[in-house]
Amino acid sequence: MIQGALLGLLMGVGLVAIWRSCWETAEPRAAGPGRLSTWSDRIRDDLVQVGLGSVPPVAVPALSAGAALVVLATLWSISSALVPSFAIAVGTAALPVLVLRSAARRRRIELREVWPEAVDHINSAVRAGMSLPEALVQVGERGPEALRPPFVEFARDYQASGDFGSCLDRLKVRLADPVGDRIVEALRITRDVGGTDLGVLLRTLSSFLREDARTRAELEARQSWTVNAARLALAAPWIVLVLMSTRPQAAQAYDSREGILLILIGGAVSLVAYRVMLQIARLPQDERVLR
Repeated sequence: MIQGALLGLLMGVGLVAIWRSCWETAEPRAAGPGRLSTWSDRIRDDLVQVGLGSVPPVAVPALSAGAALVVLATLWSISSALVPSFAIAVGTAALPVLVLRSAARRRRIELREVWPEAVDHINSAVRAGMSLPEALVQVGERGPEALRPPFVEFARDYQASGDFGSCLDRLKVRLADPVGDRIVEALRITRDVGGTDLGVLLRTLSSFLREDARTRAELEARQSWTVNAARLALAAPWIVLVLMSTRPQAAQAYDSREGILLILIGGAVSLVAYRVMLQIARLPQDERVLR
């Protein structure tokens, strides 16, 4: 009886295997980048844009943790109240990331203003009979000051290797900018397939970039007052908590069950309000899809 059951089991497994082999299985989808990888790529781009490309992305959360520990130890030693000291330390941990992103945002705004001029330089050089590598080298010599360093490095790379494609890849890494990605890929395609429409393409791109920069500048100028006022209103209660934490008697009032509940509710409300404010005031941003 046991042998018959075993034979039946083996026969069933074989029939299932034969049945599955008669059907095509869908190819597994390529797994997209995870949240951690996306966050790391964004931090790396921000570091490159502020001139800290040699700093690894992991240094930013390490700096955040170090700053939080220093603030926690300092406030705890002053007030002897753990709960408000810990809450303020958690808020302090976000400051390095916020400062980095703010500096990178200012850098992107600066580049947004000068990219049309750089495209005009490339177009003028091509119309003068220069090759594409020579036109990019000219940007490093006579282009906008903000864009000269990466194009100077491109000139050195091209002089050393002569490989236009790999030099363009390294130029994209040094720029870490979505507009730079589009320009580089357009130049790469033109170099690979040829064509006579490069001048038209560059002129169209230059006019589009100027119009986009002008529109964004107007929108940001109109909403800057509202956004800054919302940020100040959001930060005001926590600034008061920091000031109160310097007085032991006032800080110890929060070192209780009710104080923990109050800080947790205030932190949750602040986080939700901040995210809602960013979502309402957010303008469409170019993403790096041509890395």
